[in-house]
Amino acid sequence: MEADFNRILVGVDDSADAKLAFKYAIHRAKQDGAELVIVSILEDDDMNVYQALSKDYVHGERDELEQHILKYQKEAQDAGVEKVRAMIAEGEPGETIVKDVIPHVQPDILIIGSEAKKGIKRHLGSQAAYMAKYSPISVLVIR
Repeated sequence: MEADFNRILVGVDDSADAKLAFKYAIHRAKQDGAELVIVSILEDDDMNVYQALSKDYVHGERDELEQHILKYQKEAQDAGVEKVRAMIAEGEPGETIVKDVIPHVQPDILIIGSEAKKGIKRHLGSQAAYMAKYSPISVLVIR
């Protein structure tokens, strides 16, 4: 028998697998009446030193990501998930989700895609193995 989850954490980027993971997370949240927490990671290592020194660049990147994650939040709400939160964390995706996001959010499960799009900055998929290995909670990897 499958356990019901109270809080589901889903990691999103723009890869096909992450979109599948997001769709599954919506389905599961509705099925369980769970809260859905959507996280996206702003990766520091994408910035070169000049960009990092430019506050405008950092704000620009972050604002863009915030707009983006709000679209995910709206999609989940439109699909009928009652409780939805969206958040952005900064750092290296696998480590940030395992060490910062999970302890803060305290979800019952983490749902992520297995692969990232080639050449896209915000990739969670390459971090899937890390998260599955080190996460203190169950990780569902969608492919």
